[in-house]
Amino acid sequence: MRPFLILALAFGLIACKEDTAKAPPPPVDLTEEALSYFCQMNIADHGGPKGQIHLEGLPAPIFFAQVRDMVAYLKSPERDAEVVAIYVSDMGQATTWEMPGQSNWIDANDAAFVVGAPVAGGMGAPEIVPFAQTADAEIFIAQYGGTSMPLTDIPDDAAIGAVDLDLKLETPS
Repeated sequence: MRPFLILALAFGLIACKEDTAKAPPPPVDLTEEALSYFCQMNIADHGGPKGQIHLEGLPAPIFFAQVRDMVAYLKSPERDAEVVAIYVSDMGQATTWEMPGQSNWIDANDAAFVVGAPVAGGMGAPEIVPFAQTADAEIFIAQYGGTSMPLTDIPDDAAIGAVDLDLKLETPS
């Protein structure tokens, strides 16, 4: 009987531990005070999609003026804290490229990202454009080009490395 009791107690503790797993923090609305992590410039002054990353132990997310910059941060081995949530602007819900929205955040792990389209992000570099719906990404690709892929498939060279300043980039309408 005693081994059965110990086994039941162990299973109970495992189940309890699983129930206490923390849900990821929700996205935070973009405000006029939000600053981009790398350049510390006001995000509201720059068009195109945005990103926010929530890190373990930090009370607020870090924001990015370009999704490209956010992906570069994720690919960097020099982070000190664990990533607990990643959100990006759903450009299928954006009013315009210049006004990507304050609260239309989607989980980056569920987004379709358009990579390789010749479009300029908020800081002028080629942008990686997120969409909640694959159909919206396909409409964007039909107009601007590029390839749709999940966050995990975005190649390093799409986010890290030098930017060709002679590259002719469009600002989507």
